[in-house]
Amino acid sequence: MRPLLPLRLELAAARAVGRLSRLAGAGGGTTLPGKLLWKLDPRAIDRLAARLPLGSALVSATNGKTTTAALGASILGPSARLVHNRSGANLVSGVASTLLAAPRGAELGLFEVDEGALPEVAVRLRPRAVCLGNLFRDQLDRYGELELVAERGDDPQVGDLARERPGSIVFGLDDPRHAQPELQHAADSKYCIRCGTPYVFAAAYVGHLGDYRCPRCGHGRPPLDVRAREIALHGLERASFELVAPAGSRRIDLALPGLYNVYNALAAAALALALGSSLDDVARGLERAGAAFGRFERIAIDGRTLLMLLIKNPAGANEVVRTLVSGGAPQLAVVALNDAVADGKDVSWIWDVDFEPLLAGLDRLVATGGRAAELALRFRYGGLDPSAIEVVPDLSLALDRGLELTAAGGQLVVLPTYTAMLALRKIVAGRGYVRQYWEERAA
Repeated sequence: MRPLLPLRLELAAARAVGRLSRLAGAGGGTTLPGKLLWKLDPRAIDRLAARLPLGSALVSATNGKTTTAALGASILGPSARLVHNRSGANLVSGVASTLLAAPRGAELGLFEVDEGALPEVAVRLRPRAVCLGNLFRDQLDRYGELELVAERGDDPQVGDLARERPGSIVFGLDDPRHAQPELQHAADSKYCIRCGTPYVFAAAYVGHLGDYRCPRCGHGRPPLDVRAREIALHGLERASFELVAPAGSRRIDLALPGLYNVYNALAAAALALALGSSLDDVARGLERAGAAFGRFERIAIDGRTLLMLLIKNPAGANEVVRTLVSGGAPQLAVVALNDAVADGKDVSWIWDVDFEPLLAGLDRLVATGGRAAELALRFRYGGLDPSAIEVVPDLSLALDRGLELTAAGGQLVVLPTYTAMLALRKIVAGRGYVRQYWEERAA
């Protein structure tokens, strides 16, 4: 093995690369410094993590990990000085870059982690707790690698991982009024992980998440420790529910809409409780939290409001559609589909998304992104009149067209995949609107 540089020199080199990257306009420095540090000395990440006196906690899931981590930060932030990858850089390099940028006196690490990177990050950071939420399409092959699980949820593939682990906390929804009448066709975990028999769902809430049981061997949803009851969904503005935990219950008014954000709030609550937060701290943290980066994010622009809702797979996109329709389907939408590595090169997943409920109220669709033509075809096959579809592959021009079609004081709904969301936010930031939005929010 080659001799290693002193840690202080490795850190200095990595930080310098980050500064140069930002000065050159090549990025925000959220991954490149960590990549260099990882190449120089993988064990440097271990040593940085070991400096945190309160240790680390990890959040991983196919859908919801960014929002869950943001909600967790809102709960934990007042009681500990956090190191948190707020930008969503969730590979090993992103976690390393976040540790590099940790403020002096940092105490607790809170990291969202990609499912594929979780085993390596867990080995490096040796976290106090891991919150594992769900595994959806294209991620099921990864779940078998997850060996360190302190939290678990309503996913049959996840719920069994911690069955024999003492101290695990189970979270889930407990309000059949909000269950789907049947399992969605895009649901992934339909068959018993023990005997292969189709599960019977007493309640299916989000995709295959819910109250499941195998009629043959009896394998089913584990008993819930942290649950949401008496759920009320208030359109596109918020959701409320009764948070029930071993220590008691609290009514939560969440400034995020949709049933899936109730799941995210439960996951954050379970993680915070596992780390020692009180139920009152959890309630206060959830109620003061806002939307995470690109997830139901509202930005004022040219006298209008841009509502951005990330879509990246069938289960997540279906919940976005479900929430939009419940709040009143928009007449105009800009939908952006890219096929970069971070999005997934195979875009056939759009055919498993139930876009059809949007069509009843949709007068105009602006399809954009690198795969705008396929997206337009999907909506045409879904039943949208071809004359109502505009194909504008350039994201900046598509945004301009959407704003042009939106009346003053109105709201433009934008549904982008991941890299399209990053590009659109950069376009808007270049016009000064994102900066103004965050300054107003901070004030």
